[in-house]
Amino acid sequence: MSEPHDAIRHARRIVVKIGSSSITAPQGGIDNYRLQALSGVIAKRWLAGDQVILVSSGAIAAGMTPLGLTRRPKDLATQQAAASAGQGGLVAAYTTAFRLHGLSTGQVLLTADDMHRRSHYVNASRTLEKLLELEIVPIINENDTVATDEIRFGDNDRLAALTAHLVDADALILLTDVDALYDGHPRQPGTSRIPVVTSMDQIADVDISATGSAVGTGGMVTKIAAAQLATAEGITVMLTSADQAAQALAGDDVGTVFTPTRRKRRARSRWLAHASNVNGRLVLDAGAVEAVVQRQTSLLPVGVTRVEGVFRTGDTVDLVDPDGLVVARGLVGYDSSDLTRLLGRRLDQSSGGARSRGSAPAPRTVIRRDDLVVL
Repeated sequence: MSEPHDAIRHARRIVVKIGSSSITAPQGGIDNYRLQALSGVIAKRWLAGDQVILVSSGAIAAGMTPLGLTRRPKDLATQQAAASAGQGGLVAAYTTAFRLHGLSTGQVLLTADDMHRRSHYVNASRTLEKLLELEIVPIINENDTVATDEIRFGDNDRLAALTAHLVDADALILLTDVDALYDGHPRQPGTSRIPVVTSMDQIADVDISATGSAVGTGGMVTKIAAAQLATAEGITVMLTSADQAAQALAGDDVGTVFTPTRRKRRARSRWLAHASNVNGRLVLDAGAVEAVVQRQTSLLPVGVTRVEGVFRTGDTVDLVDPDGLVVARGLVGYDSSDLTRLLGRRLDQSSGGARSRGSAPAPRTVIRRDDLVVL
């Protein structure tokens, strides 16, 4: 067995994401047989001593039947109504299914705002850690009933990847209605499964434009993006079908495994790099780019050539090189209006003031080293 699949087999903490089409009927409503089958597979891993966090879509699809809908609603208000009608039934179905194996469940509804806000992010992490400590299976979904178009995750694939960051998971398994990533259309002669992806460059020419199911929102694009998000933080990802969930959690050679592209960073750096909400950009000169990226120093006003966007002290901003490439991200120490007046100024290390022809002081760095993450 290949080493990438061994990483799934030996993972002690796993996030599993299941799509709407895999646990609901095509016209909406919960498919209890498939939901119970999935719950049994996850329960087996739990009872073996590992921890599995489930990110489950399906609330809107489950609510279609109670609302008398035959297709997924497109407007936000009806989606929220369907989610409200379906979420309770979805969690009740999971609670019943896991109880058959002697396991309890806990519902956790998250919004994108909960990931963007550092205090909410930390609190969500503490809650999930406590659930896992108490041996309760967390069932996570986006809080569709209150999310707006502006602050939605967009799909639960991204939510699953961010959850994997949040709980410091060893592996992420994305279960969908296809059994793997292929180098062409699966039904075309000569098309082959891609068993392992070690770099996104490897699949640059693969067509992943197909849309998701009638009751879901994602497609292969969102799953590849989620895999990229997770592997960038040292997390192994498997993409396969819900029908192969048992083999996936056993670490068998199924689906497509995406291997980590870098080592894990500390929790705060993971949040800053992937979950924080970016409010502006700072364009740096070449010297500042070298200092921040290579020497990993704090960012000083002298290295900033342009301020883009409106932000306040403590907001997240991207740092870009002279060609516009994002090289780092950090928590800025100035309001955008104040920083604009300090561009190009050098700090007087002896007095803390600014040496320039202007009179305004520059008493602090733009972004401290501890508040920076290189991308």
